[in-house]
Amino acid sequence: MTSAAGGEVRRGSVAHRRLLLRWGLPRDPAAGMHFAGFLVAAVSTVLLTRGFLALSGYPQIGGGGLHIAHVLPGGLLMALAVAVLLSFAGPLARPVGALLGGIGFGLFIDEVGKFVTSDNNYFFAPTAALIYVVMVALVLVGEALHGRGGRDPAESLAGAVDLAAAGVAGGFSPRARWRAHALLSAAGDVTGADEVRALLAVVEEDAEELPDPLGAVSGFVVGASRRVVRAPWAPWITIVVLTVTGALTVGRGIAAWVAGAHAPGYVVVGILVSGVVSFGCSVVGLVRVRADRRRGFVWFRRAVLVALLVTQIFLFRLDQFAAVSGLVVDLVVLGLVAAELDVMAGERRTGSAA
Repeated sequence: MTSAAGGEVRRGSVAHRRLLLRWGLPRDPAAGMHFAGFLVAAVSTVLLTRGFLALSGYPQIGGGGLHIAHVLPGGLLMALAVAVLLSFAGPLARPVGALLGGIGFGLFIDEVGKFVTSDNNYFFAPTAALIYVVMVALVLVGEALHGRGGRDPAESLAGAVDLAAAGVAGGFSPRARWRAHALLSAAGDVTGADEVRALLAVVEEDAEELPDPLGAVSGFVVGASRRVVRAPWAPWITIVVLTVTGALTVGRGIAAWVAGAHAPGYVVVGILVSGVVSFGCSVVGLVRVRADRRRGFVWFRRAVLVALLVTQIFLFRLDQFAAVSGLVVDLVVLGLVAAELDVMAGERRTGSAA
């Protein structure tokens, strides 16, 4: 195709891109990691705050009729995160903003019981379920924004330019240069790639860079999970744990129903129905995994997602302690299942290249 000046639109030009890109909103290549770090920091803050308050007898900061609720430092930390993100160009400030924002949001959402009750009841029974629903909603938002659809080459190029913005100011460490060139390679021959390649070539070497705690933790978790799933016994342990957990959830729903648990009826029904669906997905995966390993693990992933996104909401309403322990198990299993699928995808790519 010829250029726009000649009356036609060139392939890969702005006119052919998605609306968000035409608005100048490329997705950050590391957004998934930053979003996950934000959520992990928020959930960890809620659990640590509740645990500390329970162990210390729920002390109050203040006196003389004043009480400084921890929602206030939470708001200040979120404001500080926004200030960091608005103040610095380039990608290096985003992990710091995600961490500060996650801690601040955790302190804020932990007091949601006070905001939805007329008597400012921090111990409002459905509080844990409300917090979990909010976290699930944020996960779904992140999945909608970053988990679906391939990255446009222009987004990869924009990611390389974003790294270059930090590089032209402070130089490139070997890792930062590798990341920039990896993004540039993913961009292909999109318009502007040659110019960005020339820019990266003149960025000076500098070994110092801002520590990235989210990247370090993410790299450790991914590496550890991949090492674990390479063990011949690990996938089958995952299958057993997933199947047993689903069966126990169904049994718990039935037991609560029979015993007349002190919870709304919809909670017991929700645990029972979602538990049956999750257990059914586990059984389908168990049947299929021998003939088609990948399809079997896809069904296991569906079973864990049903448990995380539906069953756990009702479990938090019924028994917060049991729900937390179940949540940890589900997250570990999801990590192992995702790592196994990732390893199989890598093997398929290697086979296709060969």
